[in-house]
Amino acid sequence: MIKKKQSRHTPIIVIFLTIAVIVLVRHFHIKNFHVIEPGVLYTSGQPRGMDYTRLLYKYHIATFVNVRCADEHREENWYNEERTWVGDNGVNYVELPMERIDRSRQFPNKETQQKFLEIMAARENLPVLVHGSSGRKRVSMLAALWLIKAKSYTVDDAIKVVETIKDKPITEKEKQFLKKLTQ
Repeated sequence: MIKKKQSRHTPIIVIFLTIAVIVLVRHFHIKNFHVIEPGVLYTSGQPRGMDYTRLLYKYHIATFVNVRCADEHREENWYNEERTWVGDNGVNYVELPMERIDRSRQFPNKETQQKFLEIMAARENLPVLVHGSSGRKRVSMLAALWLIKAKSYTVDDAIKVVETIKDKPITEKEKQFLKKLTQ
């Protein structure tokens, strides 16, 4: 009889523990977070809630670089939350909007490339977090730009980093963009 009571409660306990694990993972997980170079460059999707505090205290982020455009989901209030948080915590905030014309052409133009390299070259800006909505396409191109231009990565090595950030193979257009960076 005791065994039957325990076995009836087992599924409830398993469900409860599963939900608790999911909640904890989400609570302590920054969307698509990647360390490009420790203490220098990190990438992610849109931070929210406690992500900002973790980014500051665990990674000591000094500068947020937002690649999202002004019209990109601001109704969700992430922008106001982010601007308020960085202002309250003495973190630099830079907007480098990269248009999402279509999903295959999310590349930084020459002006954005130059601004990003200047941000990364200024020691007082480090470490930097570059974030977009998902933290995959646009941020991966900026990370690759920096790796190729400032760290002398080969295109093949930069491609490996981009594929890690995107979690899938790069497109031919992305590969051509990276090759142009070495010219």
